[in-house]
Amino acid sequence: MTEKEFWQFMKKAWAKGRICQISGRVDIQDPDAQSAGEYISGHAILPRDYDKISEEQLARMAILLFEKEVTNKAKEAILIILAHQSSPAVLNTLRRYCLRPDEGLEYFSEMALSECQMWNE
Repeated sequence: MTEKEFWQFMKKAWAKGRICQISGRVDIQDPDAQSAGEYISGHAILPRDYDKISEEQLARMAILLFEKEVTNKAKEAILIILAHQSSPAVLNTLRRYCLRPDEGLEYFSEMALSECQMWNE
């Protein structure tokens, strides 16, 4: 899967709807608080049927996390999708990615891993 194919996949998934979400944000100078707010707001990207994405598709998305030419925006979307999967393989992928996340995605990846751990309890 390429980044372009990922966004095409997302466009088709969004045609079926997105999850219902309400979130707020407080303007604060703390970088960690800002990152947490961005992560929470990023959940709006989740398609309604995020829990029905095949293991094959998830694995193809996961590969993009480790490719340097993929944008951080795409990686943020992938992290949020992967964070919501009840899958040991996805959990292991997030653990690996957190060892060496892309610059600017350190906090985002930690939040995704934490959330995925919750889904896999």
